[in-house]
Amino acid sequence: MKRSISIVLIIGILLMTITGCTSKETLSQGVTEEVVKVGNTAATSGAFAAVGVPFNAGIEAYFKMVNDAGGIDGRKIEFIHYDDEFDPTKAIAFTEQLINDDKVFAIVGHFGTPTIGATLDLLKETGIPTVYFAAGIAELYNEDATSVEKGRGLFPVQPIYVTEGRLIVARAIEEHGAKKIGVIYTNDDAGKDLLSGVEIQVEKLGGDYSVVKEQINPGATDVSSAVLKMKNEDVDVIVAASIQATLPTIIKGLIAQGVAKPVFTTYSNADATTIANFAQDYATAPNQFPIYSNAWVDLSDEAEVNAFVEGMTNFGHPEYASNAFAMAGWIAGHFMAEGLRRVEGKPLNWENFMAAMEEAEFKIPMGGIINYADGKRLGTQSMSLLKVSEDGTTWEVFRPVEDLNDIIERVK
Repeated sequence: MKRSISIVLIIGILLMTITGCTSKETLSQGVTEEVVKVGNTAATSGAFAAVGVPFNAGIEAYFKMVNDAGGIDGRKIEFIHYDDEFDPTKAIAFTEQLINDDKVFAIVGHFGTPTIGATLDLLKETGIPTVYFAAGIAELYNEDATSVEKGRGLFPVQPIYVTEGRLIVARAIEEHGAKKIGVIYTNDDAGKDLLSGVEIQVEKLGGDYSVVKEQINPGATDVSSAVLKMKNEDVDVIVAASIQATLPTIIKGLIAQGVAKPVFTTYSNADATTIANFAQDYATAPNQFPIYSNAWVDLSDEAEVNAFVEGMTNFGHPEYASNAFAMAGWIAGHFMAEGLRRVEGKPLNWENFMAAMEEAEFKIPMGGIINYADGKRLGTQSMSLLKVSEDGTTWEVFRPVEDLNDIIERVK
């Protein structure tokens, strides 16, 4: 009998060592009395460096602000980063390195659709808390994350692309009376999930609404055939279901073929860096058309915007004080820090951290409210609508932040 009990105890200890998560009374991996280690793998070189570099800068600035103020519960936050170049294979290797070798307490700002898609099973299997995903793939949407195996340790903040696709349809109907929705979508998770959301909402509406769709490759340099299909089908609006690298090509393709239909795209493109790549073509287009994007940050909240600008300026990255991707990183840092603050006075381990994240709603800096209670992992569903200025240089607020369900209700 004693031998059986010993074997059970040994197995239990081994399991706690493998997962890095211990009981409510002990510390988890990556935690000492002085430091808590967190990390991410993100593209800080290559085609997506223009997104990854300022995004990480936002995280770093927020943590430096926290550390300079004395840390949280006496601990400084140590941030470890690896550059995966937007390569899923490298992302898997680096994520494993963060968990197993660096033994970080949590992943923060898990970056990019391919990275997230390739590592999601690993994150669930290990149970490591992962705070903020810099993408909105459908696999993150979860209404029943009530156990580690079901994704209890995953805490998305940004909108989910499927939900956003539904929202785009509602906006297109409300702004332009659209019935035939054209969709140029990239053959990746972001593009397909956005398309799925469009199709779901059109099916819900029924009646005279329809979808015309055409697939392109991510990063495509020639989208003329897709544009021609939209032109020949005479769609009412066009959804550019793609992220940063492909949107400029789509816009230039529409201008080149004289397709002056309203364009709606994802919040992932709501940055001056992205539109700078088509600004000159758009400003001089003979038949200019409106270009819209959703946005889940509220730039009308002056106090929170100023806090971000001052934080970036005072804590090491003034060059990104007006960068939307840096704002996203700043928000990721805030959520990680706020979760740690909620565990103050208790042993810092995975179980206590997850419980703290679920205990009360969060106010998103420069955004709405999000709540992880009862296993809900939905991302934010409150977004505003932006529009590209006539000179193509900036996004301007066109409609205020509203909840998805309120907008859908108006266009039913």
